[in-house]
Amino acid sequence: MSKSKPEPFTAQIHIIGINPFVFIPEAYLQYIFNQAEKNKGKIPVQIKIDGHLFKQTLVKYAGDWRLYLNTPMRKAAGKDVGDQARFEIEFDSEERKIAIHPKLIKALSENKEAKEIFDQSAPYLQLEIIRYIANLKTDDAIDRNISRAIQFLLGKERFIGRDKP
Repeated sequence: MSKSKPEPFTAQIHIIGINPFVFIPEAYLQYIFNQAEKNKGKIPVQIKIDGHLFKQTLVKYAGDWRLYLNTPMRKAAGKDVGDQARFEIEFDSEERKIAIHPKLIKALSENKEAKEIFDQSAPYLQLEIIRYIANLKTDDAIDRNISRAIQFLLGKERFIGRDKP
């Protein structure tokens, strides 16, 4: 595995479903694998897109390692699907912990059935719900989406692009 940092690379932004991403050159993958001391699972990274710094997670999907680029990243860098951008990637050893929103804790405590379903859900689904709520900006959006999350857990509504758990 490569120990020396490769030169920044230029890649075209592709899309799969609704998710924009770039493929990572093999030399960069080997460099990241060496830094992370693993080549499986999710790998937390810091990336630069045309000089703009972000935290992201490198994931393998359908046999390829992909670096997904969310809307705030693309907007900050002024890039969209089909555009070329210059990338640098480093393994990010800093622990990433997302605190569960107090209003979500309260809503789950008030609905035993939803809490039981949440607790029995796969960790990735729990994290997806927690992350989605944590990234909302207004109290109205938080309240509205916590209500939707509870209804989703109860199998009554779609949430985060998913049918019931």
